[in-house]
Amino acid sequence: MLGKTAGGLFWMFRYLERSENIARLVDAGQRIALTRSDAAASEWGSILATAGARDAYLQKYDAFEGANAVDFLLRDKDNPSSVMSVISSARDNARLVRTALTREVWEAVNECYLTLRKLLARKISERDLPDVLGIIRQRSVYVRGALHGTMMRNDIYDFARIGTFLERADNTARILDVKYYVLLPSANFVGSSLDNVQWETILRSVSGEGAFRHNYGSDSTPADIAEFLILDRRMPRSLAFCYSKISANLGYLEADYGDRHPCHDTADAVNARIRASTVDLIFEGGLHEFIQDFLRFNAMLGQQIEQDYRFYG
Repeated sequence: MLGKTAGGLFWMFRYLERSENIARLVDAGQRIALTRSDAAASEWGSILATAGARDAYLQKYDAFEGANAVDFLLRDKDNPSSVMSVISSARDNARLVRTALTREVWEAVNECYLTLRKLLARKISERDLPDVLGIIRQRSVYVRGALHGTMMRNDIYDFARIGTFLERADNTARILDVKYYVLLPSANFVGSSLDNVQWETILRSVSGEGAFRHNYGSDSTPADIAEFLILDRRMPRSLAFCYSKISANLGYLEADYGDRHPCHDTADAVNARIRASTVDLIFEGGLHEFIQDFLRFNAMLGQQIEQDYRFYG
C-alpha cells in the first residue's frame, strides 16, 4: 500500500474518533454545569484540558464559560480539534483514499460532513445541545458500521482500526490524567460530593457508567474505576482493550507484508505491560506516573507507525 493511502486511512479514522470523543466530553461538561453550577467553570477548564485545547481557548477567551467552551469545542475554525475541524479533515482524507473505501464507507463519511456542516453552521443553544451531541456521536457510529459491514479485512481495514484505537486510547488516558486526583486512594476524597460527581464525569465521558455499575455495583472504590478504564479487556474504551486491538492489527500487517518494524515492538511492549499490571501495582507505583508513561508511549507509537509505513500526518 502507498504511504499516502495508509496515512489517509489512519488519520481519517483518528479524526472520526476524535469528533466522537469531543462530543462525549462536551456532554459530560454540560451535565456538570447543569447539576453543579458552582463547579461549572473549573469543569469546563478540565474538559478543555482533556481535549488538548485549553491553551488555545485561553488565547481567545479570558475565562472558562460554558457557551464559549461549547462553541470552541464544536465549531470554532481556530481550534484544529473542534468537531467541525476534525470532521473536515476526516472527509479530506477520505477523498484522498476514495478508491480504497467501499461506496458505503465513503457515503457515510460524506453524509457525516454534510450533516454536521449544516448542524454547526451557527452557535448551538443550550436547549439543542443534547440532540446535536447525539447526532455527532451517531454519525461517527454510522461510519464505523459501514467499515465493519462492507470492508475486506485487509491492510486497509487494519490501518483504519489502528487509527481508531490509538486515538481512543489517547482520549481515555487523557481523561484519567486530568482526573487522576479523583482516583487517589485517599479517605479525604472517597465518598465526598466532589468525588462522586467527578467519578460520574469520568464514566460518562467514555459511556461506561452502565457497564461499570453492572460490574462493580454502587458501592465502588477508586481502584475499581481505575481497573475498569485501564485493565478491563471487555470495556471497549479501556487502555487494555484498545491495545489488544492495536497489537492484533499491527500483527496482521506484519503477516501481510512480511516485515516487522519498531512500531510492532512498541505496541507489543505496551500491551504486555498492561497485561502484567494489576490495579494494586499501578497505585503503588503512582497512577499519575503510569498514565504519563502511557501517554508518552502512545504518542511515540503514533509517530513510529507514520515513520515505519512512510506517511506523515
